[in-house]
Order: sequence, then structure tokens, then C-alpha cells
Amino acid sequence: MDRDSVEPAVDGIPGERAREWVAYHHEHAAPSTYVYEFVWDHDAPAIGPFCTDVDGNVLMDWTGHVGAMPLGYNNPKILDPLAEFDLVDPTKIAGQDFYATGEKSDLPGAADLMDRLTEISGHYDMDTVFLSNSGAEAVENAIKISYDHRRGKYGITFEGAFHGRTLGALSLNRSKEVYRRHFPEVSSIHDAPFCDDRHCDADTCDCGFFTSDSSVLRRMLAPKSGHVNPDEVSYLILEPIQGEGGYRFPSDAFMAEIADLGHTHDIPIVVDEVQSGLGRTGEWWASDHYPIEPDVIASAKGLRVGATISRSDVFPDEKSRLSSTWGAGDILATAQGALTIDAIEEYDLLDNAVERGRTFKERLRDATAEHEIVEDVRGKGLMLGVEFNSKDHREAVVEAAFQRGLLTIGCGQTTVRILPPLDSTAREIELGTELLVAAVADAS
Repeated sequence: MDRDSVEPAVDGIPGERAREWVAYHHEHAAPSTYVYEFVWDHDAPAIGPFCTDVDGNVLMDWTGHVGAMPLGYNNPKILDPLAEFDLVDPTKIAGQDFYATGEKSDLPGAADLMDRLTEISGHYDMDTVFLSNSGAEAVENAIKISYDHRRGKYGITFEGAFHGRTLGALSLNRSKEVYRRHFPEVSSIHDAPFCDDRHCDADTCDCGFFTSDSSVLRRMLAPKSGHVNPDEVSYLILEPIQGEGGYRFPSDAFMAEIADLGHTHDIPIVVDEVQSGLGRTGEWWASDHYPIEPDVIASAKGLRVGATISRSDVFPDEKSRLSSTWGAGDILATAQGALTIDAIEEYDLLDNAVERGRTFKERLRDATAEHEIVEDVRGKGLMLGVEFNSKDHREAVVEAAFQRGLLTIGCGQTTVRILPPLDSTAREIELGTELLVAAVADAS
């Protein structure tokens, strides 16, 4: 498969073999979130955003495996360095209890990954990392160290938030109610509106966060008149850009208010960068776009492992307060995470994400101006969202794009998220945009 010339080619999707594999999978699989009857054949050709299904259909994947595939399929920027090493078994060790390194090898390990993470987070004075398996675990440990650091009983989250599916992370979610229904929750979690107008200020805001003379959060935390004692708040957690909640990009005014309240009351600000971080927006962290200085970062997905990043004074210094048998011990995943950071730096992929994202937004806005079903095209870098005027139209566009060989995925109620590889070429952005424009026309 030649990345410079390949194009999607589908002939009846899903095909017979895909339907058979889906039926086989569901013989023993618990119900979960399955968007398509699309079965990737990982033995067939795949490169960058292009992949092949079990029926031989070639598709263009703009789901990015929900942000977990920052450089696409079979990217030589990752595979070529890995090919130099003789991988061993086990590649997954008890990494919080044992150390491992190859003294004759340059294969990056857990220590190398943590070193890289503190380097790209150094502007926030972060110098300490705890590695885990997933984004939910990264969030769990972020709030754990905040509870330990502040010793308060309250946490504050935001409407539309999604932070994971473990019980602690679920307690912070304020998106679809199905995520939390009937599950026990961490107590004393308060919430506030999340800004969904990226252009607003305190005077023009109509999202419910700002009021005539203050903000909901400032009133909540007011020492004399508020209903939450700020001295008992252990953390304030938010996604700098909401993912599952609908690719909602807040205003600078909203973020400045969050930052000021965190500073005023000495409340740690935890940012969930599981989907938005690691270069996706054209900066290492989505927080870098805003007037905010986080105290704790939770990362995963494109990093291949979970990571909780902060300052040493925020982490507990008591042994065994934090631990995870496998957290720092996936030799292959930590190597992939370190090599991903290296590739983003070596190939200037932050700048590439900014340029390609700008092209997509300009091209799609111009091409869909006549279609009333498209309400907004927004994004930073290659974290992009297209909002439609109804859920039905959103679903129709996702299906029409699928039939044309373009994989996309919804979020929120009416938004399609677009997550191309960070090293996407101009040709690939143009090709994918053309397919999406055609799908919009079909749905219209």
C-alpha cells in the first residue's frame, strides 16, 4: 500500500466476512460501544490513515481509534525504531516493584518516558510522573493525589464532562446519564457549567457559567456566602477541550476565571488531557492554548499508557500510597509512548497539525456553507469537530461517510469528531474532506 497514492475503495460494506466476524465476536462479548460493523484486518495492508477490512475494502480512518492512534496505522516513525530491538517476553512486568532496562539497547523504557513527559510539561514546573494502564487510571490517581495533598472532602467537575468508566472517574462524569446510572459514586462532587462558546467573554456569555456580576463557580466558593467551603475542596477537574461531551472548546474568559479561582483559593487544577493531549491540538497539551496553569495532568490514549503528571510536592511521599502491578511495566507500550513523543518532535508534527487542521476547517466551511444541517466547524490542530442541527443528521453523515470509505465517530449529541493522524499530508486532508463533504450532501 503506497500512502502517497492509495484511496478508499469499498464494495458493499459491511461485507459477508465482516458480518460473520461481528457475529462471532458477540457470542461472548459484553455489550459495549460498537460504532460500525467494520472489522480491521491487521494482517492486510495499512498505512497512515488507510486500512483494510476483512472483505478487502480499503478505508480512510479519521476516528484515530478515539485519539489512541496519533500517528495512524503502521507508521514507520514508530515501527522502524522498534524494529532495531530484539523484543523479549515478558514485555509486561511488575513495573512498580521491579526495574528493567536493556544495557546494550537503546530501547526507551519507563524512566525514559517519564523523563520525556516532564520535559514537555516543564513549563508547568512538573517533575514527577506515575504511570498506569489507562486514562481512567490516570484520572483516578490524579484525584487521589489531590485528595492526599489538600485533605479536603470536595471535588468540582463540569457539565458535559467525561473522565472515564472506573467508579471514581464515573463520579466526575456529567455527560450521558447511562454512564453513571445505578453505580455508586464518590461523595461530595459538585459541578458547574462548562463554557461552550469559544468566542464569549464575561459580558456576552450565555452558557450559564458567567452571570451579571460574577460566575457560578465564584459564587459557589465565596468564603462568606457560597455553599462550598473552598478550604475543603481538594481539586477542580476539567477537560481543557471536552471530548465525549461534544468537542466543546471553551473561551479564554472561562479558562481565566478557572485559573484565578484555583489560585485565589489554592485549589489544585487537574486537567484531563487523555484525548486532547500529546500534540493533538498543535501544542503538547490543550491547556497550552489557554490562560491556565494546571497542577496535575492526566494523559493516556496516544501515549499508549496512562500517566499522572504533577510536581513532587503534590504527590504523596509515603511508600505504597500509590502503586500498580503493571502500571509502569509494559515495556513495549512505554517504548511506543517515548518514540511517539520523539517522532512528534523530530518531524515537527505540532506545526503540521496546526496547518492541516486549518486547511480542513477552511475547506469544510466553504464547501458546506449551502447545507443548513451543518451548524459549526471548529477545532484546534487536528482535534476537530463538525456540529449538525440534529442527532439524526449527524448519524446520517457518519453512515454516508462510512459507505464512501471514511470512518468518523460521533460525540455529544450532534457532533462528529475528526481525528486524522498528526502527520497527515495535504493530499490526505483534501481527500478526507471531499468524502465528508459528499456525505454531508447525501445526508442533506
